[in-house]
Amino acid sequence: MDAMLSLFRRKETPPSKPTFVPDSPDEPPQLTTLKTLVIVYDPVVDMVSGKQLSEHMNWNRVEDLARGFMSDILQVSNGLVRYQIIQRLDVDDFPAKVDGYKYDAQTYLDVLRGAYLPYMPQEANYYAIIERFNILQRVAGNEIDEVWIFNFPHAGFYESIMGGPGAFWCNAPPLKHTEAAKRRFVIMGFSYERGVGEMLENMGHRVESIMEKTFEGIPDEANLWKRFIRHEQTHPGHAALGNVHFAPNSERDYDWNNPRKVWSECDDWLDNFPNFKGAAREVNADDWGRGDTREHHKWWLKHLPKTNGRINGIHNNWWQYVANPNLVNL
Repeated sequence: MDAMLSLFRRKETPPSKPTFVPDSPDEPPQLTTLKTLVIVYDPVVDMVSGKQLSEHMNWNRVEDLARGFMSDILQVSNGLVRYQIIQRLDVDDFPAKVDGYKYDAQTYLDVLRGAYLPYMPQEANYYAIIERFNILQRVAGNEIDEVWIFNFPHAGFYESIMGGPGAFWCNAPPLKHTEAAKRRFVIMGFSYERGVGEMLENMGHRVESIMEKTFEGIPDEANLWKRFIRHEQTHPGHAALGNVHFAPNSERDYDWNNPRKVWSECDDWLDNFPNFKGAAREVNADDWGRGDTREHHKWWLKHLPKTNGRINGIHNNWWQYVANPNLVNL
């Protein structure tokens, strides 16, 4: 592992800062097309039938998950974020852990059956994957913008993680010594044991991390991100959209089916941002799918600002930062 990291250290370059653009009421939102590399770890686990893990366990098809996720993101961003899958790489293997360990088919299935505890340390070796698939070089050459890794329980991948010069927390610690990419990039970890709703949750946490960084240093009274994530527990009577785990009326994590009504500024964000009119109404779980994970996350993501203009140096289309973290000033 140390030898591998040393390869990345030799390629370090200083991060470049995005150019600061002055405030403007008219600057149009950027459309972002993300050239995406998809890596699928789906090893054969039944040598007689040749069945791969996903089929053997009757889990989801990667094609269906990718199609549903891309469709939802296109919809909730009003077409401002578009994914273009430029290559899919299918890997008939288990990913290596940070210490080099790999499951074999029998051991992994025994873990699923509860015969053994999952292997520790559980984290996957991102650097081995980055090196094997030339990810830094491909990002630097503008061949790809981000990576999706489809995997399975106990594979050891974060929901999202960022690399490149100036990489910052993206629901996981940044990948060090990846400056050779010359640009920041995100690796999404999607499990085909789960559904599109969980993929949107991964994206939601990416949104939280990137927008928190985007608004870093903006005073609370002007920090629109902090206003966006208000919910009844933090601001009684003045909820906005809440966060990924807390709907406006949630009383605990993942409480997306709560029938109690609370006042929310959600319509003001959707219809009037950034020229708020003080519009508020009572909302409850009926508004975001009555506990359906996918529907709540689509509702929340749909309310992210995506309009003209720039305030305090930050564009009113937040999706361009979520899709392209290189636009975030550090």
